[in-house]
Amino acid sequence: MADDSALVETLTLVNDIIWGPWVLIPLLLVSGVYLTVRLSGIQFHTLFHALWLAYVRRSESGGAGDISHFQALNTALAATVGVGNIAGVATGIQLGGPGAVFWMFVTGVLGMATKYSEALLGVKYRRPDGKGEMSGGPMFYLRHGLGGRLGLVLGFLFAVFGAVAAFGIGNMSQANTVSTQLRSVWDVPLWATGAVMVVLLGAVALGGIRSIGRFVSVVVPFMCIAFVISNIVVLIVFVEAIPAAIATIVTDAFTGTAAAGGFVGSSVILAIQYGFARGIFSNESGLGTGAIAAASARTDQPVRQALVSMTQTFIDTVVMLTLTGVMIVASGVWRTDEAVASGAAGEGAPITAQAISAGYGQISPALAPFGGYLIAIGVCFFAFCTILGWSYYGERCMDYLAGRRAVVPYRVVFILVVFVGATLEATAVWRFSDIANGLMVLPNLIGVLLLSPVVVAETRRYFGNPGWRNPDAPAPSDWARSTD
Repeated sequence: MADDSALVETLTLVNDIIWGPWVLIPLLLVSGVYLTVRLSGIQFHTLFHALWLAYVRRSESGGAGDISHFQALNTALAATVGVGNIAGVATGIQLGGPGAVFWMFVTGVLGMATKYSEALLGVKYRRPDGKGEMSGGPMFYLRHGLGGRLGLVLGFLFAVFGAVAAFGIGNMSQANTVSTQLRSVWDVPLWATGAVMVVLLGAVALGGIRSIGRFVSVVVPFMCIAFVISNIVVLIVFVEAIPAAIATIVTDAFTGTAAAGGFVGSSVILAIQYGFARGIFSNESGLGTGAIAAASARTDQPVRQALVSMTQTFIDTVVMLTLTGVMIVASGVWRTDEAVASGAAGEGAPITAQAISAGYGQISPALAPFGGYLIAIGVCFFAFCTILGWSYYGERCMDYLAGRRAVVPYRVVFILVVFVGATLEATAVWRFSDIANGLMVLPNLIGVLLLSPVVVAETRRYFGNPGWRNPDAPAPSDWARSTD
């Protein structure tokens, strides 16, 4: 126990430095604002067209790539819509107060411009791997776009951090939340959950991106809709408390949170710190992982896939995470002693379950256990899909570092580590995940900012063509240069 406490304390210290007021928070904020301004607020005036491309158009017949726009989007959504939405937002509220929800929302709005830029660069600088599959992401646009010694070093660092971080944000934290939730609801042993997840993950992940793409394109849309509906039902029950909840979220974002109920209070810096950390954990804007998924899409135009990828952050954070945060605050469960204890232990899923149970219990006492059952099932699906998405991200980083021969061994190790995550202490897993995220952000955002003139030039070229609203229109000859 003493060793575990020492590990948690060490990880917390490192995490507080990386996610403190002088490193990642200002970098993410400045990057989001800068890219939003340079791209003339692209996330606002092209959102509906982007959603149309993603959910109506869904695919292109031409261009290099391995999966459709829709499958690439759902691979990215699978990696982000998960524990970050169910457990991450709740943990953020418990550690940073309701004001953390506001800063999560900010990461979503600004992160759309960042995600767009990452995805555009991911497609533009992608390369076929040894098996002929398209491989791209920050390691490629850092090395081939930025170039020189700086690009080579940053690309190497990102690939190393990405291959390692996949075991945290995309593996152990997901498996840990599943095992913890199933134990609390149905008393399932941690080892049993880990063993079952290893078998199921192997059945899908070993098939590579095409197998993953087919699976998540069916499961992810269904689970997103189901989760949003369940949140909306609770919000309808607590509709009178919504204005006060929103006011609390906005006010506490700038003033901190006073002690209330079992909640011991929180400062403004903690609201910002955990708001950004959990927001990035949820939407991954700034990490560069969305560029890895975007690079696998069949397209001849980087901007088009970038628009599709941008909708992932909108759906994940601006819509789903915000709904969950408002629901938790409006229900009032975040102030209970039980919720505070769960948040301090890094177990956010039980808090979300309490909020849903509180809402459905108001409809009928017989529905009170519904929250626990819904979250337990939802966590299983969300987390499993997230692990699938991150298995692909990790293997692409490993392919960059060691070649195609390293991919299958990496997949096997990644699958086996799920069992380890399912049985570890929760707080250590969450701290490791936050640190791993931060290490990926640094080289990626340096590259995105330095390559922002390329993003702006590609964007202007695309929207400068009168036929940009019609993907079937013949592409101008200069568009071909965008994929060189």
